[in-house]
Amino acid sequence: MTNSEKRKAVVLLSGGLDSTTVLAMALAEGFEVTALSFRYGQNHVHEAEQASRIALNYEVTDHLVVKIDLGIFGASALTDDIEVPKHDNHESIPEGIPVTYVPARNTIFLSYALAMAEVRKADCIMLGVNALDYSGYPDCRPEYISSFEQMANLATKRAIEGRRIEIVAPLLNLTKAQIIKKGLALGVDYSLTTSCYDPDKDNRACGNCDACLLRRRGFEANGLEDPSMYQI
Repeated sequence: MTNSEKRKAVVLLSGGLDSTTVLAMALAEGFEVTALSFRYGQNHVHEAEQASRIALNYEVTDHLVVKIDLGIFGASALTDDIEVPKHDNHESIPEGIPVTYVPARNTIFLSYALAMAEVRKADCIMLGVNALDYSGYPDCRPEYISSFEQMANLATKRAIEGRRIEIVAPLLNLTKAQIIKKGLALGVDYSLTTSCYDPDKDNRACGNCDACLLRRRGFEANGLEDPSMYQI
């Protein structure tokens, strides 16, 4: 199959474990990939740098880093001067929507991806949201993904002209352990990825935020040590 015949996909690449796994899946399935990352005013700015390294590692030449400022809205520990919650273990992570939720983040990211899909003539947008081992974010649920896809196919010229856009979330119903197992089978180097919400200046993970605890548990379930650098 030539490059001109390949299906095209826009992949949201945060630099984290989940999105890197999705990137590996897209490439393994033969997609021609446009990777889209964001500097959105996040306090953990290292993730955008990691995304660039990951795109380079996978030889994705069409990688764009979009600069926007979700910090103007505040109200999130990821963009505002709010302490990131820490816990002793994953069992102590409370239920409900945590303060690390960034208002409308996935809707904004997917809107950019939708515009890029039109321009790149891509038939699908792929992202690494997960509804099992996640932090309770409302924009990581199956009904959200389904609703955005419905909206996307009402709102775009490409869809109206008969080329529907699919929103693909292949990790949606997998545990973190299952995601890691799938990624390892595809040869993903998870040492390149970052998950921590509160890393230090050297990008060492805190070890106790929701993201760190869920990540560590996923590796432990696979009988492996997390290759991330940790402060503790």
